[in-house]
Amino acid sequence: MDFPNDRKYTSSHEWVKAEGDVLVIGITETAQDQLGDLVFVGDVNPGTALSKGDTAGVVESVKAASDIYAPVDGEIVAFNEALNDQPDLINQAAFDTWIFKIKPNNPADADGLLDAAAYEELVNAG
Repeated sequence: MDFPNDRKYTSSHEWVKAEGDVLVIGITETAQDQLGDLVFVGDVNPGTALSKGDTAGVVESVKAASDIYAPVDGEIVAFNEALNDQPDLINQAAFDTWIFKIKPNNPADADGLLDAAAYEELVNAG
């Protein structure tokens, strides 16, 4: 599996892509493979201030539910409303479908996340 090099990754299987002064967050192909067919994505509340590791939202599939975590300290500024009606967009294209955007308190915090090679090692280690 190829992991895009234009973003960072977390050990909890979120991808993080810088877009101006915000970070765009989604879940990886690996995460959506493990979850299966998604039936709900939400509980993301724009305006909420989070610390790194706080629960930012949830994804639910026919077989499991999983929290989505904030990769850095910051404030949620947007939720992908299309996921209300089409959570399976993530199943179709996990790396092209964002879940939420966060304005980091310190943009440099994203530099400490995993790069594609380190994330691939993590996934392959099981």
